Amino acid sequence: MLRSETLFGKRETQTPSNNPLASTIAPPSTVPSSAQRGTLPPASGTPVGATPPGPKPAGSVPTSMSSTNEVGSKLIVGPNIKLKGVEITDCDTLVVEGRVEATMDSRVIQIAERGAFKGSAEIDIAEIHGEFDGDLTVRQKLMIYSTGKVSGKIRYGKVVIEEGGQLSGDVQVGTDAPTRGLNVPTRVVQ
Repeated sequence: MLRSETLFGKRETQTPSNNPLASTIAPPSTVPSSAQRGTLPPASGTPVGATPPGPKPAGSVPTSMSSTNEVGSKLIVGPNIKLKGVEITDCDTLVVEGRVEATMDSRVIQIAERGAFKGSAEIDIAEIHGEFDGDLTVRQKLMIYSTGKVSGKIRYGKVVIEEGGQLSGDVQVGTDAPTRGLNVPTRVVQ
C-alpha cells in the first residue's frame, strides 16, 4: 500500500524563523469574524454593500437607461474611454459612456449623457442622452432625451424627442433598410 508521504512528498513543518513570509500571513485565529461568515468586503474596490458586477438575479430591474429588452452581445465604452477608427459588428447593444468614432450596424445604441458617437450607424433602436454626429439610420425608433443632441444625416422609422432634445441636419422619415435580424424574403421576377 502506498503512503501519502511518498505520493505527495513529506510535509515539512515550518517555524517563523525559517519562513520569511510567516510575519505577513495572519494565523487562522486572527481572521476577521466577517470572513468566517463569508461576508468579506470586496477586494476589487467595490464599496461594501454594493452589488458586485456579474449576473443579476432573475426578475431584477437593470439600472441602465435602457427601456429595451437587452439580450445578446453588449459592448460598453465606459466614461473617459475613447474608441476611434473601428467597425463594430455583431454587437446587439452598444452603450456609449465615453467617446466613439466608428461605423456600426447593430440592434440598439444607447448614448449616455456624457457619451458621444461620431460616424455612421445603422440601428434598430437608438436612445440618445448625449451626442450623435454623423449618418444615423434608425430602422425602428429614435429616442432623443432632454440632454440629447443628434446632428448629421438622419433617417428614422419613428421619433420621440423629449423637451430640450435637439435634432438637426438632413432629417427624413423612413428607412430603406430592413430590420436587423429579420429574414426578409426576396422574390426575383423574370
